[in-house]
Amino acid sequence: MLWTVLLALLVLLLLQTQLSVCLRDLRTRGSISPLHSPAPSSSSPSSSSSSSYNATQQRLPGAIIIGVRKGGTRALLEMLHLHPDVEVAKAEVHYFNVEEHYRQGLVWYRAQMPFTLPGQLTVEKTPGYFASPQVPARVWDMNPAVRLLLIVRDPAERLVSDYTQVLHNRLTQHKPYQPLEELLLHKGHINHGYKALQRSLYHLHLARWLEVFPREQIHVVDGDALIRDPFPELRKAERFLDLPPRINPSNFYFNITKGFYCLLSAGHDKCLDESKGRPHAPLSTQALQKLCRYFRKPNKHFFEMVGRSFSWC
Repeated sequence: MLWTVLLALLVLLLLQTQLSVCLRDLRTRGSISPLHSPAPSSSSPSSSSSSSYNATQQRLPGAIIIGVRKGGTRALLEMLHLHPDVEVAKAEVHYFNVEEHYRQGLVWYRAQMPFTLPGQLTVEKTPGYFASPQVPARVWDMNPAVRLLLIVRDPAERLVSDYTQVLHNRLTQHKPYQPLEELLLHKGHINHGYKALQRSLYHLHLARWLEVFPREQIHVVDGDALIRDPFPELRKAERFLDLPPRINPSNFYFNITKGFYCLLSAGHDKCLDESKGRPHAPLSTQALQKLCRYFRKPNKHFFEMVGRSFSWC
């Protein structure tokens, strides 16, 4: 009888011990939250997508189209974007020439850039940079090795185009604006204070850039040639930027309606917006001749600085 009681107590003790173990295990399992669940394996789709996204970054530009205003900067940017190794800032950034932007620093500037993969070149264009005295030193401080592209055209034509854009903007805003000849001429002589005239004095502005950057770091693009036949100018730009040749003559076709070349890539065509190729404001033959005579000496200085000449005026 005694042995039976002892055996029963031993069985009860074993059962109690086993029950305690089971309860402890259940409590442990119940305390696991989703935040502590195992991380997905590197082979999972979401992990692969995240890795691919993290490979892209917003990088400071390795090349900048610095000007000139109304010289063809938008056309040059869009044509360079045909290259698979080039990504471009869609809008003019005006970082180096607008104090409000410059005060925000390189973090702000980088945030205006496109996302690029390693090995791709970031390009931005702001034509206002060329004629702004403070810009060359600021660009150098950002990156002394940055490559600079300067696209120029006949300075007289550029001046008229500059006026035409301002006139269009004023008329759109229903604001009055003086005729071109009233701004260009004063008592029958060239008005040296006219801003559009000053922007066409290429040698003065380039001199400031050459005080900071070596000549070989600035590539001059012939804007008139770019309009007539884009491919040769683009091939020169590719070489300057150390890009493999990827842009071809087949990337361009002449649009008879618009009167200039449009772009063709991967079966899709793209033409510059309607503001490009806008008819110029009128200027008398006499005033144009005075303007061309005025530009002869400044143009000669510019030709000497860049080591080539252009068929202007």
